[in-house]
Amino acid sequence: GPDATPEMKADFARQLGLDRPLVEQYLAYVKSILSGSFGLSYVYRRDALGVVVDNLAPTLTLMGAALAIATIVGVLAGAIAAINRKGTADRLITVLSSGGLCIPAFFLGLVLMLIFSIELRWLPTSGAGSWKNLILPAVTVAASNAAVLARYTRVALAEALDSPYVMAAEARDIPFWRILLHHAAPNAAIPVLTVLGMMVGALVTGSIVVEQVFSWPGIGNLFITSIGNRDIPVVQAIVVLAGAAMILTNLAVEFLYVLVDPRTRRSDH
Repeated sequence: GPDATPEMKADFARQLGLDRPLVEQYLAYVKSILSGSFGLSYVYRRDALGVVVDNLAPTLTLMGAALAIATIVGVLAGAIAAINRKGTADRLITVLSSGGLCIPAFFLGLVLMLIFSIELRWLPTSGAGSWKNLILPAVTVAASNAAVLARYTRVALAEALDSPYVMAAEARDIPFWRILLHHAAPNAAIPVLTVLGMMVGALVTGSIVVEQVFSWPGIGNLFITSIGNRDIPVVQAIVVLAGAAMILTNLAVEFLYVLVDPRTRRSDH
């Protein structure tokens, strides 16, 4: 604090290792990170990673619900738009997805809260007491991601439906639903999976904002609070975990490529 004496500052610097050479500090930090230790939280006075893990479950619940909603709504809307190209459904979905991309998450959250919590009194405004508390935050986080998925799915599936192999299948009088599921959809799935992998970062940042709006007790709320308190170890732990989550998700997507599209498998022939 501003009233700290020089002796107190020196003692605190020794506790944090800030009195050592910079290179030594960095090497000690890297060693701690690799061993899973981010140091002690300045506020909670215990392991920073433990503080983050204690707040992780609500965020994972929110992200999982938002991802499920975004995937179902986005892929379904994109598929409908691709099948009905230049029709009314295509135009409507295009307009809605553009709106979903333009509306900030915090504004959408406040609007949903005003309508469904204050006016209609259907859902609670904040907290995490029951499944009802999850609906508005999850929809708010999912909105922009569903819009992105809808646009990518529409483009990818439209290209697949216009491809020569689909025209050949239609010429053989194969039912359209079979062409869609067995020929077009697997080829359109690769770019959609890529977007899903990249979406994890958007879910993390979106959750941070939305958790503040709805007072959701996850790492987003902890992140903002820790920044305000200058609790550097907790902030670093959250940032590193978010980066690790994106890397692991993209690795998982790479494995899914092989399952969805056999052409991506390596062959010795």
